[in-house]
Amino acid sequence: MSNHGDDSHDTHATAVRDGDIGWAFRTTENAVILLDGARRPLQVNPAAQALAGRALPGQEAADLLALLPREAWQQARAAGRWAGEVALPSDMVLEIVVRDGHGTGDGVDQILVILEDVSQRTARQAELQQRHDELQAAHRRLAGAQEQLLQSEKMASIGLLAAGVAHEINNPIGYVHSNLGTLHEYIGALFALIEHQDAALQTADPSAREGIRAQRERLDIDFILGDLPKLMAESREGIERVTKIVQDLKEFSYVGRGDAMRPSDLHKGLESTLNIVWNDLKYKVRVEKHYGQLPLVECHMSEINQVLVNLLINAGQAIDNRGTITLATGAEDGEAWISIADSGCGIAPDVLPRIFDPFYTSKPIGRGTGLGLAIAYSIVSKHHGRIEVSSEPGVGSTFRIVLPVAQPAADAAQAQKSE
Repeated sequence: MSNHGDDSHDTHATAVRDGDIGWAFRTTENAVILLDGARRPLQVNPAAQALAGRALPGQEAADLLALLPREAWQQARAAGRWAGEVALPSDMVLEIVVRDGHGTGDGVDQILVILEDVSQRTARQAELQQRHDELQAAHRRLAGAQEQLLQSEKMASIGLLAAGVAHEINNPIGYVHSNLGTLHEYIGALFALIEHQDAALQTADPSAREGIRAQRERLDIDFILGDLPKLMAESREGIERVTKIVQDLKEFSYVGRGDAMRPSDLHKGLESTLNIVWNDLKYKVRVEKHYGQLPLVECHMSEINQVLVNLLINAGQAIDNRGTITLATGAEDGEAWISIADSGCGIAPDVLPRIFDPFYTSKPIGRGTGLGLAIAYSIVSKHHGRIEVSSEPGVGSTFRIVLPVAQPAADAAQAQKSE
């Protein structure tokens, strides 16, 4: 009797569970199709019918199963589950999950197929990807524009320095040319003496030897013999100066697009840059140097030279009449630094926070573009360094460039990869 009551209770509970499952199957917003082990439809809920009406107008929900690739059934049978997305010709995208009870080891030989319209999500993802690609393209254009801006500023600096460089070249070229003209006269006199001596050697006439002596005095041969080495040395020095100026200018204007950062001598770069801008400074500036020991610093030397040019020109322009620019270098804690201090007019405290802003300048119209310090800041930041500034109006300003001796490993690897 009691057994019969238990059986009734179990039957009732099973019916309730089956009713709950059927009610949930019908009312869920997910499109669900239940299949037997042979992939024949057992149940199709209303959401699946509605989805089929939108995806395949005029067809049944079971026709959606034809969209699945063959490997979907195989994988679900083997692993119990397969999931993937299927694109329809109508631009609808369905996300389909296949769960095969046979593959779960639970003794259930039924297949549950869950379908969801993810067209909007896919469209949003595609839109996000498009925007990402557009941002990447804009970033590349911005990087290219920045590089062009840097090169334009460099060319502008070269334009400003061209007259001074030409003056520096013209001076040694002028005295080399003059010395060579004098040397030509000296050589003519020497040749005349040699010819006369050759003729005199053919005779033992004492008067001929006296004539040679007189001609030697008249042509001032003794002075020529003493002055000739000096002229040649001076000419050689002039040519070396021209060569050095041209080489420094060539290194400064070198673009080096795509080159990897390499260990470089900052002292050499500083001296090279000073040589280029010297004509703008030498008439009113006395340069003091306090160089410390510097290791080779991993950098783009041509770009650091651009920073030094901007800072040196600014230091010179800050000095009205006569003043001093003090150059100092040093290294500590894995960093190297270059300090450029001037005894100029200084920078007002309210202006100091803005000096690295693009196109901001406190100089008169036509004297500054407002890009020099902005580009210098960008270059130093790209080298994972920093620019420290201190200034006092009426006393002067000090700019301190701090660079890591070695670039971070990730950036070095990226630079090597791009090379």
